Amino acid sequence: MSRESVPAALQRRVRERAADRCEYCRLSQTGQEATFHVDHVQPRQEGGLTTLENLALACVSRSLRKGARTHGEDPLTGAHASLFHPRWARWEDHFEITGELLIVGKTPTGRATVELLRMNRPLVVEIRREEALRGRFP
Repeated sequence: MSRESVPAALQRRVRERAADRCEYCRLSQTGQEATFHVDHVQPRQEGGLTTLENLALACVSRSLRKGARTHGEDPLTGAHASLFHPRWARWEDHFEITGELLIVGKTPTGRATVELLRMNRPLVVEIRREEALRGRFP
């Protein structure tokens, strides 16, 4: 299947709305070598449209791990849970940042998202620490 591209003007609007931050892990594009992806929250394979309301800015790690998934497993209960949807939910309702700069899920959705997107890999936490020292995280 060919990959539909997101028009440049729409990509700009997504980046502006997200203030150039990953809408899943809150990492800033500033200082990152790889360009963040403009992703479909609801995958095109499931009928997701290329509209501002269905697009989110995602760092490369979150984007590649999410792929076309919309659900994951809550590691606390083992139950099937929807992933965080940046257009329908508030980040603060599902996640919190600890003093060690770990992102902790507060809900089944938050926990499933943290787990599936591997938001606390050691390298990611080190990047957060460096970004925090530079005043760019959170």
